[in-house]
Amino acid sequence: MTARALIVHGGWDGHEPKGFADYYADALRGEGFEVETSDTLNALRDGEALRRLSLIVPIWTMGTIAPEQLAPLTEAVASGVGLAGFHGGMGDAFREATDFQLMVGGQFVGHPDGIKDYDVRIADRDHPITSGLGDFRVTSEQYYMHVDPSNHVLATTTFHPQTAPWLDGVIMPVVWTRGWGAGRVFYSSVGHSLGDLEVPEVPEIQRRGMLWAAR
Repeated sequence: MTARALIVHGGWDGHEPKGFADYYADALRGEGFEVETSDTLNALRDGEALRRLSLIVPIWTMGTIAPEQLAPLTEAVASGVGLAGFHGGMGDAFREATDFQLMVGGQFVGHPDGIKDYDVRIADRDHPITSGLGDFRVTSEQYYMHVDPSNHVLATTTFHPQTAPWLDGVIMPVVWTRGWGAGRVFYSSVGHSLGDLEVPEVPEIQRRGMLWAAR
C-alpha cells in the first residue's frame, strides 16, 4: 500500500512555508509517498480522510485554527497517523490552541539574539533519526521553548545569549519525539529559512523524522 502524506502550509510568510512545503514534498515523494499539499487548514476538516494518511506535516507559523480543523487533526494522530514538523511551522503554530501545543510537546517563546551561530548536540546517538550523525552548527534562530518533560530528546543546544545573559548555560531540547495516542510525533526547532537546508544534518534529520513518524 502506498504511503500518503499531507503537507499543510501557510501562516507567517517570513518562514517561507511554500518553499519548505515544496522541498519536503519532493523529499517524501523520493521515499515513495503520495503527497498532497494544501494552503488551507480546511484540508484538516475531513477526519475520515486524515485517518487514511500515513503522515501529516504542518508548516503554519502562528495563525489560528478552528475547532472543526483541530479536532480531526488531533484525533487522526491519536488513531496512528504520524505528525512531523519543524521550527515555527509546528512549534509556533496556533498560539491559542493549547491542545495542539500539548500534542506537539512544546511551544516557542523566544529567540534571544535573533539569527546567530549556535551548536546542536546529538543527545541520543542510538535513535534511528540521529544514528550516525554528529554534532553540527547552524546560523539560524535558536529557539527557546517551553517543552513537555515527557518528550524523548534527541538533540539539544546550549544558550549563551548576549541579550538575555540570565539564560546563559540553559540546555534546551532541539529535536524530540513523543507519542500521542497511537500516533508518533516528531519535532525539530531548526528551519527558519530555506538557507538552513544547506546544513546537511538539518534536512536529513527532518527526512528521518518524517519517516519515523509515518512508521
